[in-house]
Parts: sequence; structure tokens; C-alpha cells
Amino acid sequence: MGFRRRFIAGLLWRLVLLLAAAFALASALHAEGLGAVRVLSFLLCVGAVAEMWRYIQRTNVELARFVEAVRFGDLSQGFSHRHEGSGFREFGEALEQGMQRLREERHRLVDANRFYEAVLDDAPIALLTVDGDKRVDLANKSARRLFARHSGVRVEDFRPYGDAFVQSLTASSVGRPRLVPIVLDAVPQTAMVSAATVHRLGGLVQVIAVQPIQGELNAVEIAAQSDLVRVLTHEIMNSMTPVTSLAHTAANLIAAADTGGVAAIADARAAVETLARRADGMMHFVESYRQISRRPRVRRQVFEVLGWARELEALLRAADVEHVPLALNVDPAGLTIDADPDLLCQVLLNLLRNGAEAAAGHAAAPAISLSFSQTPGSRTQIDVADNGPGVPDALAQDVFLPFFTTKASGTGVGLSLARQIVLAHGGSIALDRSAAGGALFRIVI
Repeated sequence: MGFRRRFIAGLLWRLVLLLAAAFALASALHAEGLGAVRVLSFLLCVGAVAEMWRYIQRTNVELARFVEAVRFGDLSQGFSHRHEGSGFREFGEALEQGMQRLREERHRLVDANRFYEAVLDDAPIALLTVDGDKRVDLANKSARRLFARHSGVRVEDFRPYGDAFVQSLTASSVGRPRLVPIVLDAVPQTAMVSAATVHRLGGLVQVIAVQPIQGELNAVEIAAQSDLVRVLTHEIMNSMTPVTSLAHTAANLIAAADTGGVAAIADARAAVETLARRADGMMHFVESYRQISRRPRVRRQVFEVLGWARELEALLRAADVEHVPLALNVDPAGLTIDADPDLLCQVLLNLLRNGAEAAAGHAAAPAISLSFSQTPGSRTQIDVADNGPGVPDALAQDVFLPFFTTKASGTGVGLSLARQIVLAHGGSIALDRSAAGGALFRIVI
């Protein structure tokens, strides 16, 4: 309001000055002998017009400079106190306040962008973006750590992580998360994959979140199996303990009464003693399952594989398992592993014995192999292979379940316990088919 009054006042006196100069010039033109007055009046008119133009243009120039500064993002321009009087001081200060507000807004946006970029970059879930040209970018640290085993930015470059994962990158479905098989560090796992579509730079970009959950699934599965085994063994042992005790008591009583003269008593004695032995066998069978209801305690240490593997080979030869030769390979020779040597020895001895038994009953020249190597992710891969009949594909997912066995004399404990030990190391164990057509158990720790 003050600027308006001062501006009008300045405009009025400049207009009065212009009119006075014009009147003086007009009067001098109609009078004789006033040449000097005419020149002076003309110059005064020109000066009044120039002053009027400059006065009006000052506002336009400042506004144009302000608009240009905003247009090109040059917020360093200053407008304070550039013109004094006639309200232009207040006008300049208003422009300066507007520029300062823009500076503060820019700083606020920069700080907000930095915050959101930090949140995005440090998010615990891997985030990828796929644009319209099928270019894949790793959007944060978790993604760069998780997908560090390949080069390239095309969807096809992610083939090392599995065909199912590549399909999830090309799928345009946006909605509920889905479980997708994925291969990480040569280990088949399961990841939860979800997608969302966002606008960026005028185009649509798909943001894909990938969260491996195999560890959580394994923990839930092992806990459920352990609870089931614990309940079953508890109930069975509670029922069998009095049966076993009574069977032994009855056997002792009949043995004392059997003098050899009555055939019926001898038959009863044989039946009761058989019952007592079977009851003992059942108790031993149930007791053997108690070990898989307890999580193995892992005492990790770093040790060289070659020397430890040779000791394992000596143990296997000392047991003379089916007279089946073992081929041992450690690459590189100085390979080390961070694991519990005793628990890992238990796992591998069990797998090697199973492989030797399968090969001895199938191949003319049975053989088993044990190899150690390093994965691209600096983990240790252990392969136990044989040239036996292998495991049918229909049973490949069941061999690690408690109580499941394909051997007539098996208990179904060994492979389940082996899986528990491997998972307790944070590793994985999987069944495949060996090059010789037998079974291949692959452990990654």
C-alpha cells in the first residue's frame, strides 16, 4: 500500500514536469526571438520523457530480473535496497523476501531429498528399478550387496540368479508379494518379491523389492519339526516305558518258572522275551529321534580343509564302508572354512556312508567322491557324489524330512539331522543328480 502511494506520487510530479516542459516548448514555438528558450524547453521535454520512462521501467526491469533468476534457478540474485525512494525500497525488499523464501524452499527440498535418498540407500530390503527399455538398476546398498555376482544392466544379465527371478523382473504384475525361487551364492533360496509402478521423468518405472526369506522359512520348518518330534517321542516313551518294564518283569518270571518240562511255558517264555526285545528296540528307536528335536550347538572355527578332509578320509577307510573307494578333491589346496569341524564331520561321514551303500548295491565299480571348492561369494561348496541309482525326482523333496527313509533298516534321522546342522551354520544343503547318475548332495557354508 505504501509502495503504491509513493509510486503514484512520483509518477504525478514527473507527469507535471513533463506537461510544464511541453507547455513551455509550445509557448516558445509561438513567440518570436525565443530560440534559446525553445532549445531549453525541448531538452527539458526530452529529459522529462526519459525520466518518466526510466521511472516506469524500473519496476519492469526488477520484475524481469526476478523472473529470469527463478527461471534459470539462480537464487543468488539480490534485490534489497537497489532503488531508494518512491517506494522502490519496499518493492526491492519484497522481491528479496520472495527470493529468500525460494532459497529456503530449495534448501528444504535438498535436505528432504538427501533424507529420502539415505533412507532408500540404507533400506534393509533390496530395491531394483526396471524402466521401459528393460534396463535394471540397483537402487540401494542392499541390492548392490545381494546382486554382486554379475555384470550388466539388462534383464537377461540377471540369469545367474535363476530363470524364475528373471521372469519376475519382466512380469508387469503389481500387487501382492509372491514367493520366487532365486539362486544366491550358488545356493537355491526363496525370496519374497513385490512390485510397484511409479512415475519418473515423464515415464513409468517399475520398482521391485526383493527380500530373501529362506532363513526364516528354514527356522520355522525346523522349529515345527522339532516340536512335532518332541511331542511324539514324549508321548510314545510315556506309553512304552511301562510296557517295556512289564515285558522284562514277565520275561524274568516266566524264565524262573520254565524248568523245561512244559512246552507251553517254553513257548510263552520265547514270546515274552521277544516282546521285551521289541519293546527295547522301540525305546531305542524313539530315543534316536530325540537328537533331532534339539538344535545343534555350533562351535565355529576357521581351519584348513585339506588336512581335515584327509582325516575324514582315514576315518571312512578305517570303517571299511562297503570297500568303496573315495575320490577327494580340494580346490584350492589352501582352502579354509569357518565351521564346526566335529558337526561337519558327522554330516559328511553320514552322507559318504549312504553314498557308499547306494553305489555298492548298484554299480559294478562303485565309487564315491568328496570335493571342496570356493563359490564366487567366498563361501565353501562341498559336493558328496556317488554312482548309485540316485534318488527319484518324486522323492527329492522328502529325503530331508524326519522319519523319511528309503532304506529298509533306516531310521530317517541321518539326513534330517544333517540338514539341521548345515542350517545351523547358516548354509544350505540340496540334493541333485551326479554326473555318474547317482546322488549328489551339495552343501554351501
